[in-house]
Amino acid sequence: MNIIGNIIWLIFGGFATSIGYFTGGFLMLFTIIGIPFGIQLMKIGLLCLWPFGSTFEINNELPGCLSTILNIIWFFVGGLWIALIHIIFGALLSLTIIGLPWGMQHFKLAGFAITPFGRRVRIED
Repeated sequence: MNIIGNIIWLIFGGFATSIGYFTGGFLMLFTIIGIPFGIQLMKIGLLCLWPFGSTFEINNELPGCLSTILNIIWFFVGGLWIALIHIIFGALLSLTIIGLPWGMQHFKLAGFAITPFGRRVRIED
């Protein structure tokens, strides 16, 4: 089911969405201040590229206070809007039984997009 869900996801917008995240992340890497935020956009793009069978988990490598400060900045600069867009698409897709699995993936992306610092993407086999 994961492979079929990911293929359908890629065909119907997942690829374009991940390209948008990768492009935004790449452009953020051009500035020194934007480097941490660009890396987080790349992680969201990776999760958006292959969401079925992928999840995110707490990453203990980054100090807690630093990730908290960066998450607060992220929330006010763009994380809230990214999460709201994923919540809206998740709600629209969840209106039908057929769209429910893809809606749940948007809700997962919204949870990751609201506070990406201190988390990492884990792709399950």
